[in-house]
Amino acid sequence: FDSTRALKYTLISQEGLAIIVIGASGDLAKKKTYPSLLNLYAENLLPEDAIVYGYARSNMSHDQLRNKLKPYLLTNNQHNEALVDQFLSICFYHSGKSYGDEHAYRALVGKLFDHENTIPDRRRHNRLFYWAIPPNVFDETGIVIKKVAMQPTEKGWNRMIIEKPFGRDLESCLKLGKLLSSQFKESELYRIDHYLGKEMVQNLLTLRFGNSYFEYIWNKSAIASVIITFKEDFGTDGRGGYFDKYGIIRDVIQNHLLQVLTLIAMEPPIQVDGVEIGDIIRDAKVKVLQSINPIQLENCILGQYEGYTNDETIENKETNTPTFATMCCFINNSRWSGVPFILQAGKAMDERKVDVRIQLKDPPASPFLTRKDLKSQRNEIVLNIQPKEGIFMKTNVKTPGFDSVPVQSELEMKYENSFRGKTKSPDAYTRLILDAFRGRQAAFVRDDELVKSWEIFTPLLHEIDESRIQPTIYQRGGNGIKEINELIAKNSASSEIDYPSKAFPAGGTINMVRSSAL
Repeated sequence: FDSTRALKYTLISQEGLAIIVIGASGDLAKKKTYPSLLNLYAENLLPEDAIVYGYARSNMSHDQLRNKLKPYLLTNNQHNEALVDQFLSICFYHSGKSYGDEHAYRALVGKLFDHENTIPDRRRHNRLFYWAIPPNVFDETGIVIKKVAMQPTEKGWNRMIIEKPFGRDLESCLKLGKLLSSQFKESELYRIDHYLGKEMVQNLLTLRFGNSYFEYIWNKSAIASVIITFKEDFGTDGRGGYFDKYGIIRDVIQNHLLQVLTLIAMEPPIQVDGVEIGDIIRDAKVKVLQSINPIQLENCILGQYEGYTNDETIENKETNTPTFATMCCFINNSRWSGVPFILQAGKAMDERKVDVRIQLKDPPASPFLTRKDLKSQRNEIVLNIQPKEGIFMKTNVKTPGFDSVPVQSELEMKYENSFRGKTKSPDAYTRLILDAFRGRQAAFVRDDELVKSWEIFTPLLHEIDESRIQPTIYQRGGNGIKEINELIAKNSASSEIDYPSKAFPAGGTINMVRSSAL
């Protein structure tokens, strides 16, 4: 947070701020939104007289909301109870019969005006609306906010932080986009994908464009493949009813992993920091998406872990919703032509991990530098996004001692070691909410990004749904290396990719085969 502290005194402290959390009684609000606001409060990154109003349909008093939030704010012992109580003292609650209850919103706005009148010396009185609600109530919510709750432009800004899902396919995305654009300007919409707030994802632009040696190799001449992996060591765990409507492709790959891909593959922007970079960065990301053809089923492997339908919240026990998917796509431009980008995500795996593995091509003289029966392993640049951030460069060296057999070692930079005690890295939601305060939209998803991403995935998703494509059942902690290698090798214009053995667990089996229709 250190680099942002000066803003408190130059801008933030001179303006009033009201934060309205819509859906304040829900899980997202109590587990993510309010804890992130507490983090900002603890770092003095909220204006001194800021207030937080929760809105939902549940009938609660201010104190009942505070009591409901308090256990979640004390989790992990990041903040002491006295600080939590201070923060809760600026948190209030207002209920309505529905999310489009105009009478309730007018009463809420009256309370906001009363508060603003107590701090008349502020240059502006801004309003941030956090939509911690499902898309089915976006329509009524947007209409009533636009009608009665917006701050007049001359008095302050209005910004909407909106949570995914942003549709289920291209058609629903366009419908949702039309709904939002009819009420708000694009500059007022902050569609949040929390992966864009993670430390290593935020670091991608500096890593790429701040180090000259990366630019020399960041292209098809040096890179054999890019593999972006998401793994969770748990299943749906009572969220099956929600997850079954979307599946791993919609829930993880189409948004989180595709966003990481665009940052890996984009062309250099003219600048990478500042309020004005929002459209500069997102223009470059859209160009990447425009260069990707729709993903074909033949380039996809689907799986579902054994016991998935035992989740009591899943009604359809014959569901074909995938909990695992690996797919291959190509970026059809001069930098990346022919390089396979592999996106893969799975639940109920052996560990929790998200990483990017950039595998370089074989050294051209490798067969001549060592014995002919030996082969140097490929160099890799590995970016660990979670749980422990770090950068690893896999490098070939000779075996210590008298032998000259090549072995692979790692040059590594771990955040926990390199920056221990020097700075505190905020969680993704905290960082992104602060960005919304500051008007920085680069780490939020723009409307045309959404449309292009759904154009890439919608044909595949419709084929899976309409043809009842059956995923292969796999055991928890299984191994899908063989089939994934076949998929990658089939799509690779160069020699077979050296698939990392630790990408998926060594124990157990999945024995995945390409999905087929009933």
